[in-house]
Amino acid sequence: MPGIICLGTQWGDEGKGKVTDMLADKMKMVVRYQGGNNAGHTVIVDNVTLKLHSIPSGILYPHIVNVIGDGLVVDPKDLIKEMNSLVSQGISTEKLFISGNCHLIMPYHKILDSVRERKLGKYKIGTTGKGIGPTYADKAARIGIRAQDLFDIKILEQKLEQALKEKNQVMTKLYNLKPLKAKELIAEYSVYAKYLKKRIVDTSKMINDALDRGDKVFFEGAQGTMLDIDHGSYPYVTSSSPVAGGACAGSGVGPLKINKVIGVTKAYTTRVGEGPFPTEQINRFGQKMQEIGGEVGTTTGRARRCGWFDAIVVKHAASVNSLSVIFLTKLDVLSSFKKIKIASAYNYRGKRYDYFPPHQTIFNKAKPEYMELDGWNSDISGITKYEKLPRQARKYVETIEKLVGVPIKYISVGPSRRQTIKR
Repeated sequence: MPGIICLGTQWGDEGKGKVTDMLADKMKMVVRYQGGNNAGHTVIVDNVTLKLHSIPSGILYPHIVNVIGDGLVVDPKDLIKEMNSLVSQGISTEKLFISGNCHLIMPYHKILDSVRERKLGKYKIGTTGKGIGPTYADKAARIGIRAQDLFDIKILEQKLEQALKEKNQVMTKLYNLKPLKAKELIAEYSVYAKYLKKRIVDTSKMINDALDRGDKVFFEGAQGTMLDIDHGSYPYVTSSSPVAGGACAGSGVGPLKINKVIGVTKAYTTRVGEGPFPTEQINRFGQKMQEIGGEVGTTTGRARRCGWFDAIVVKHAASVNSLSVIFLTKLDVLSSFKKIKIASAYNYRGKRYDYFPPHQTIFNKAKPEYMELDGWNSDISGITKYEKLPRQARKYVETIEKLVGVPIKYISVGPSRRQTIKR
């Protein structure tokens, strides 16, 4: 079956938007399978920069069917705003479909997300405040509201009134906030229902039918492996499963219909928000990566923390995702560094770990062991053939490949589609 998963191997922001956009022209369908509008994919086409949040990156191709799968949580207001923005730029959204099983982000989710984060103070997670976590929490508690509920306003009203009994108690008594009124929310969401109803379908059937016909389907992950709720740096993670297994659960297809997993990996390491980051460089090296790489969050606008490449993290991603190949991005950002480091292991209390540690205390306090390589000190942004790369750049790529144990098939040396080397 021609199913391909594309996911991040670090803490997100690896350049998945470019990868999806570049490979999507050969696809019939692109599926987002988890997360919400807390994610952001930046795609550059003909010198125009597009920032996508909930909508799959395949939206730029007229022939591609784009699917927001079961595993996403959707803010109808923001989704409609994103759709209208694309249409205003001449990009059609006619082939965009939404799973009826998607859970809807409600106003109380966003309110509670923001206020809880403020109350945590120095222990904050670093959420986007978009209501993602509280929506997934309601989904797990089986009190969530789904996209298909927009088809029946009476059901929506019943569910809202039930939800607000609890939410208003929490907001008023615990956080001293004003209560929300069900009638006002019903009026608001009725407008969204009229706009979105024709797009809400059985996407699992749509995807499986496409795969059974032999159509190529591209499953696009958001965030990255280290933000996975189960396999990431918990609790500083997202509330969904960006890993390959999450693609099956979040789109409604079986694992035997997947035949390739592409891991997108930045040539150095970044993360947004709080949490452990063993190779972080709070110095001129990290600042240089941030400046040259333009490391600012697509959704949050926050500066990304930067550090040396962490082979342990990507090796962990290779294991939990069964990576077929790696797409290495932003190699050009390192072009002016005289020396470049790669973390090949961690050390904690005299014990060496060349694999991801089993306990968060070890990961939080471990010190990286570095390999140091020579830089190439030359502009590589116009190179399109691997053998034309400087010897030092090739050695850097091949060292990562050896440490991680997955072939690096593609190398990005700039933001545009053309700035990509295929090995």
